[in-house]
Amino acid sequence: MYAIIKTGGKQYKVEKGDNLVVEKLKEAGTGQEVVLNEVLLLAEGEKVTIGKPVIEGANVTAKVISQKRSPKVLVFKRKPKKGYKKLQGHRQYVTELEITEINA
Repeated sequence: MYAIIKTGGKQYKVEKGDNLVVEKLKEAGTGQEVVLNEVLLLAEGEKVTIGKPVIEGANVTAKVISQKRSPKVLVFKRKPKKGYKKLQGHRQYVTELEITEINA
């Protein structure tokens, strides 16, 4: 059984026991359970249910493993012949989840 969920503006395919890194969930602390309600698709064997846009009553339960920051991304800007250079780093806040249950 797997599901396709939407969180943080992105879609993820999840199964029970998967570890997933998503954009930061502000309301979640380490060790807490979170319920993700935006389930777009559920598949159980040959039976596939597609939401319009979401499946009513379906949700995915996950446990928060950690709140952390992703690796640094370097942003480099340069203008030729002008001597302009700018180097800037960025680290996004992310939440690491473990999928514990998929409810139809």
